[in-house]
Amino acid sequence: MAMEDAVARNRFGSAADASLPPAANSAKARIWDPFVRVFHWLLAAGFIVNYFELVRAGKSAHQIVGYVMLGLVAARVVWGLFGPRHARFSDFVRAPRQVAGYLLRMVRHRDERHLGHNPAGGVMVLALLASVLLTGLTGWLSTTDWFFGSDFMEEAHEVAANAMLALVILHVLGVIHASWRHRENLVLSMVTGRKRAPEAEPQTHHAPADRRG
Repeated sequence: MAMEDAVARNRFGSAADASLPPAANSAKARIWDPFVRVFHWLLAAGFIVNYFELVRAGKSAHQIVGYVMLGLVAARVVWGLFGPRHARFSDFVRAPRQVAGYLLRMVRHRDERHLGHNPAGGVMVLALLASVLLTGLTGWLSTTDWFFGSDFMEEAHEVAANAMLALVILHVLGVIHASWRHRENLVLSMVTGRKRAPEAEPQTHHAPADRRG
C-alpha cells in the first residue's frame, strides 16, 4: 500500500516536485512591463545598427535611427517618473554610498538579489540614458549650420559613441555576473518580463548579512 501511495504521489507531482532543483519549482513574478522590454531591445538594436554602421554614418537612415533612440530615451524618462514600480527611477536610483556598498559586496560575492535593477544596474541605466542623449545631441549638432563640418563636433560624437560602447560592455558583463551569481537568466527575463519570485528563493542562497538594506 505504501508503494502504491508513493507511485500516486509521483504521478501527480507532489513527490516529484520536491526532488527538483529550486529553479525548476520557482514561482515567477512579473517585473518588467512591456514598455521597458520593448524600449530595452529597440535601444540595443539602434545602437548596433548605428555604431557598427549597418547603415552608413551621415546618411538619412543613420540620423533617423539616432532620432528614434533619442525619442526612446525621452519616453523612458517619462516612464521612469510615472510608470509601474520597477520601471520608476525611485525604485532603483540609490545614493552613491549605497552603490559603493553594493559594489563592495558584489566583489566579495555577497551581493543581495534584487527583483528590479540592483544599485549598480540603476547607475548603469542612468549612464546609458545620458550616453545616448550625448551621442544623439552631438550627432544632431553636427548637422546644424553652427557645427556642420566641425571636426570638434564630429570627434565629440565619436567619443560619445565609444563611451556608450564601453558602457554596453560593462552592462553585458554585469548581466552575466548577476545571472551566474543568482542563478537566473536575466536576458530571458527581459524578454518574458518574469523573474523568480521572492518566495521561491533557495533558503541557503544568501547569508543573513546579504539582506541588509
